[in-house]
Amino acid sequence: MVQIGYTLMCEQTPVRQLVEDAVTAERTGFDYAVISDHYFPWLEEQGHSAYAWSVLGAVAQATERLPLMTYVTCPIMRYHPAVVAQKAATMGVLSGGRFTLGLGAGENLNEHVIGEGWPSADTRHRMFREALQIIRELFEGGYVTSQGEYFDLDSAKLWDLPEEPVPIGVAASGPRSARVAAEYGDLLISTEPAPEVVERFGAAGGSGKPVYGQLAVSYDADAEAAKERAHRLWRWATSGWKVMAELPGPVNFAAATQTVRPEDVASSVPCGDDVGAVVEAVRAYVEAGHTHLALVQVGHDQQEPFFDWAGKELLPALREL
Repeated sequence: MVQIGYTLMCEQTPVRQLVEDAVTAERTGFDYAVISDHYFPWLEEQGHSAYAWSVLGAVAQATERLPLMTYVTCPIMRYHPAVVAQKAATMGVLSGGRFTLGLGAGENLNEHVIGEGWPSADTRHRMFREALQIIRELFEGGYVTSQGEYFDLDSAKLWDLPEEPVPIGVAASGPRSARVAAEYGDLLISTEPAPEVVERFGAAGGSGKPVYGQLAVSYDADAEAAKERAHRLWRWATSGWKVMAELPGPVNFAAATQTVRPEDVASSVPCGDDVGAVVEAVRAYVEAGHTHLALVQVGHDQQEPFFDWAGKELLPALREL
């Protein structure tokens, strides 16, 4: 049975509501929750971008059973990997072992803020591999001193570690990154239903490990209102990953999506209250090999009706997959 998660979308939701939504997600019956880790929203219309790690600390105390995960954190620029390791270990303790560290190579949108430019994709992937090595080593509990190609450590050590090491999820979108995920990850993060990525992950040593995905939905009893909201807040996602990783700000995403139509967004985001449409979208992930799928409800002001619908209709239908 595929595990169905809930996404705490920092880019569209006021800070305190994120904590309230996590509590409601647990009560509604979602299997886990993931949280985005951004400095900027994708579009100015989204209007928010809370610091995910502060929110996670609050959510860990406000919930009881809900597993938590970053989806995803970039450990190569805005955060040094040693700091990421410390934050993750602390969350492992605070949550009582309910935390998973999801990692990815990042986007210009969030990482440019430190003023060091945006490296090429090949450089980012080398930095990412080195960061993964550092985090893995620090999770073992000893002192770490190293001089790498991109990162230096001087007698770094994590003093507060959970009883079991924090699991690491690694995001991948192609064959090369799938191999890195298999080498360093306890699970694969693949945002789209891409069976070739899952297969390469398995062939490289990830066979039997969990595979996490994400699906945006725009629930509303009024299908046209749902479609309008999805277009207004989610059109950035139609750009594709190679574009999404490179654009530096919300204004650039707005410019890049000027010609995107509501029906273009609705072709990949189920809009309205048709449970069957969501079930079929989820089925594509299951058939691609995903074991976990986090849903994103588009629009912070539509979370409560979404939870009501999910608890009564959607989750029971998805349990049958």
